[in-house]
Amino acid sequence: MPAIVECVPNFSEGRRPEIIEQIIGAALTSDGLVLLDHEMDADHNRAVVTFVGEPAAISEGVFRAIARAAELIDMATHTGEHPRMGATDVVPFIPISGISEAECIALAKELGKRVGEELQIPVYLYEAAASRPDRENLADVRRGQYEGLRDEIETNPDRKPDFGPAKMNLKAGATAVGVRFPLVAFNAYLNTPRVSIAKKIAGAIRFGGGGLRYVKAMGFEIKDRNQAQVSMNLVNYTKTPIFRVFEMIKSEAERWGTHVSSTEIVGLTPQKALIDCAEHYLKLENFSIAQVLEEKLAQSLARQATKSGLTGFADEVASNSPAPGGGSVAAASAMLAASLVAMVGRLTIGKKKYVEVQEKMESSIGRAEELRTALNRKIQEDAAAFNAVMAARKKPKDTDEEQQARSSAIAAATKNACRVPLEVAGMALEVLLLARQVIEFGNVNSVTDGGVGARMAQTAVYSAGWNVKINLVGLEDEQFVAEMKQKIGELEAHADSVLKECVEMVDAKI
Repeated sequence: MPAIVECVPNFSEGRRPEIIEQIIGAALTSDGLVLLDHEMDADHNRAVVTFVGEPAAISEGVFRAIARAAELIDMATHTGEHPRMGATDVVPFIPISGISEAECIALAKELGKRVGEELQIPVYLYEAAASRPDRENLADVRRGQYEGLRDEIETNPDRKPDFGPAKMNLKAGATAVGVRFPLVAFNAYLNTPRVSIAKKIAGAIRFGGGGLRYVKAMGFEIKDRNQAQVSMNLVNYTKTPIFRVFEMIKSEAERWGTHVSSTEIVGLTPQKALIDCAEHYLKLENFSIAQVLEEKLAQSLARQATKSGLTGFADEVASNSPAPGGGSVAAASAMLAASLVAMVGRLTIGKKKYVEVQEKMESSIGRAEELRTALNRKIQEDAAAFNAVMAARKKPKDTDEEQQARSSAIAAATKNACRVPLEVAGMALEVLLLARQVIEFGNVNSVTDGGVGARMAQTAVYSAGWNVKINLVGLEDEQFVAEMKQKIGELEAHADSVLKECVEMVDAKI
């Protein structure tokens, strides 16, 4: 299944549709980005836009949207009811499928760093991506709004941003980038018009009132229906599932002499949130999401797309375009090595001869699958990083200011073009370590498959290393160059040592 990320950037503009259309248009120039929805509120002077796509497409598209918003929105003159501190106020990433929260946090940090360095906008990480406990809550990050942050950012160490200058961008303001779980907007209608009961139930079930950890709730009167409503945001449906919330509302309603007449889910919701309810109420045994017809169909179609996609990727590499190139191929090699690790693991589990290592193999499979997903993303990211360097080199250089801006952009893009293959090399080494494990403990009949995976992973470490080293040429930041060379040298030395062990084990077993 491909890695899919949702991103819901909020822009401080809710009165001029043409401005939001230009911002969305800038984002959609990133291939693979899909616009799901956008809403504007004139009183709040705010727009909420929802994109989905693969991580590299999302990151690039949202960066372009932030850059366009910085050009079109002036925070120095902005007014509105909603709290705000920047033209692009908040950028939450939400893992949807085939990607972990940790990978989304890395994505948030990459985007934040790029926005800070290339656009000179202060960036603060929040929620799951927060660098400090006191920045997990967005309200704490945005305290004082644009004006308060503008007045404190240069003098208060607590307001120093995670990325970018410790100085307010007077036009674009500041931006918060974070990672959160998909929200489930869940409402329960009570068989009574008494809003006081709905408020008491809301107070009992929400975390702030001593209730369920991941529930935010309020009570409202719905005049059109002559009913009271408990309106909720479930901020982590896996840890506080819908069915648990529903049962608690039922219990509380009975205490007040009423009952739940109906419920509703507002907007989009993850499939698993509903499957969890079915599994709970139907008391299903040994149920798996793989038994859902639509899920099985999606997996089958994804496998077919992957098979044709490999040929398409090879054709792209063989073309006269410089990207995708060696860096992307290094990531693809490591991804295939991870596939071999997963295969050997699956050929081992379930067999009586290997029952003692089943848990070890299941762990190897799980991590190999995570690395496959991450490396697949790096194939695209490496090409995008190269293209960003080329774009920076095409910036105008007619004046001293333009030359300085161009040089800064080239340096920032080149550093990113070093970081991406370095990350690939690190992942490839981890694949190599997993290969050693399946070679040592896995099905002996597949030991050469593990060996091939080991050799491909070691090759990927060195191949990615070359891409790091060539991008270091010409960089004036001596400390950065030295750190990169040291890191890649350590990875290569470690890879050589592990491969030697793998070769010895394979040769001994065949």
